[in-house]
Amino acid sequence: MIQPMQQRTLQARMETAEGDTRRRLRIIERQIVSRAERMTVTDCVKRRQPRGGASTRADERLFQQLVAELTVARRGEIDALTRKLEREELAIAALQSRQSSPAAP
Repeated sequence: MIQPMQQRTLQARMETAEGDTRRRLRIIERQIVSRAERMTVTDCVKRRQPRGGASTRADERLFQQLVAELTVARRGEIDALTRKLEREELAIAALQSRQSSPAAP
């Protein structure tokens, strides 16, 4: 049986790993959105349609399309991290369940 101090240390490490995985997923999401924004702006500049910074519906559709395409391109990485996060959440829940249940005689 694991000692209470070891359990707390293990849980802290597991929660840290889970937080790291969540942060990595958020970073990927921000990278995708930033890249799509840059690509949309580049497309507008190439078309040379000055609008004083206002975006059009076509720009918004292009942006959404680019986000979707970039997400698909990074699907493998996103799926792997999502599965890892699910495993980490289940492991933490199982550890917490074992900690809260009374010890067997």
